[in-house]
Amino acid sequence: MLTWALTFLVIAIIAALFGFTGIAGTASSIAQILFILFLALFVISVVAQATRGRKPPV
Repeated sequence: MLTWALTFLVIAIIAALFGFTGIAGTASSIAQILFILFLALFVISVVAQATRGRKPPV
């Protein structure tokens, strides 16, 4: 999921450089939503792992 967020961020930067403001804004919004979703899922998985009391796999 983080890969998708970074992909949309790169698309937004490239579109902004070429002057496609509509596409850049949309891609930037998608990247922000995906990044926030990624962070939320990461925090949930860390909390779930901590409450189980097991060590993470090596």
